[in-house]
Amino acid sequence: MPRPGAGRAPRPAEAAASRGPPGGAAAQERPGPGPGPGPPQPGPVGHRVGRRRRAAMAEQEGPEGPRRPSGGRKMSLQRCETCSEEEAKYRCPRCMKYSCSLLCVKKHKLALSCNGVRDKTAFVSVNEFTDLNLLSDYRFLEDVGRTADAAARHPTMHSPTTKKLLCCMRNKARKCNIDLRTLPVGFTKRRENSTTFNCMENKFYWHLKLVFPHCRAEYTLKGVPDDKTLADILKPYIDPVESDPVVCQRLKIYTASPQSDVQILMKIENRKQNSIRYNELDASRSLLDNLKGKVIIEYPTLFVVLKTLKNDMVVLGQDASEPAENSDSESSSLSSMEEGEIRDSS
Repeated sequence: MPRPGAGRAPRPAEAAASRGPPGGAAAQERPGPGPGPGPPQPGPVGHRVGRRRRAAMAEQEGPEGPRRPSGGRKMSLQRCETCSEEEAKYRCPRCMKYSCSLLCVKKHKLALSCNGVRDKTAFVSVNEFTDLNLLSDYRFLEDVGRTADAAARHPTMHSPTTKKLLCCMRNKARKCNIDLRTLPVGFTKRRENSTTFNCMENKFYWHLKLVFPHCRAEYTLKGVPDDKTLADILKPYIDPVESDPVVCQRLKIYTASPQSDVQILMKIENRKQNSIRYNELDASRSLLDNLKGKVIIEYPTLFVVLKTLKNDMVVLGQDASEPAENSDSESSSLSSMEEGEIRDSS
C-alpha cells in the first residue's frame, strides 16, 4: 500500500532545504550578516583576542583604577609667583604671572591692581608677532568699529540740547582760563562726567576723581563747587579726625603722615607717552584757581602722593634732565598749552 504523500511533488521550501545554500560548502563557511537581531558571534579566535585585550586593560588600570598615561599632562616648569611653594597651574592673561590656586590669583590681583583681562593693545615685537596676534588685532579693530558705529547712532549724539550745553560749558571754562575738552559719545570719561555749570551762581560743580597711588584707592566726587579749597576736599579722606573710619583705615598711610608731606598732583595732558609730567597744586587755594591755565579732558583727576615715599611721578620743572618750563610768565598762549607746556598756577 503506498504511503500518503509519496506520489505528490515536493514543495518549493523543501526542495530548497534539500539543495542547501547556493555556492556549496564554501558559501556555508562565509558568515553573513543574517537577519538576526544581533551581530554574528565571534569564533574561537575572536574569543582569544577579546580575552587578551581585556587582560591588557585590567593590567593597565591596576587596583586603584585607570592609570594616567605618562604623556597625557604637560608638567609645568614654573612655580607660583605669589607663594613660591606650589607648582603653577594658572597664568594671568594680563600680567602673565603664574599662580597655583584661586587664593594666589586673588592675592596677585590685589597686590598688582590687575583685573585679569588681556590687554589687547599690548606691544608685541616683530620677531614675536604671530598669526594669533594678527587675528587679535583684526578682532580688536572690528570691536572698535562696532563701538564707534553704536556711538554714532546714539540719540544724544545728534541732540541739539546736548551739543548746546557742552558748547556753553566749554565757553564758560574758557572765560575762566581753563581749556576744557570733551570726548565723543561712547568714551568712558564722557559717560562718567557729571560736571555742570550753574548760571545763577556763575559757578562750576565739578566731577572730580581722587587717586591715592600708595594705597591703590580711587574715589569719585560729584558736584564739587569750584570755590572749595583742595584741603577741604581732602579732609574727609586724609584728616585723622574728620575722615570716615572705613576710609581712614584704608588710607592709614596718609592719615598717619603729617599734612606737610601730602602732595597733590595733576597729570599734564597732550604730552608724549614717554614724557609724562605732573603739575603740583596748592592745597590752600580753591579748585578753580588750581585749574586755571590747565588743559582738562572731561573732568580733573587729582593724584594724592606723599613726598617721603618714592613714586614714579615726575613734577614739571623738577626733573634735572629737562629745563624748567614753568619759569616763564603765566601769560602763555593756548598753543603752548596744547603742546603740553602747562604752567603751574601756584
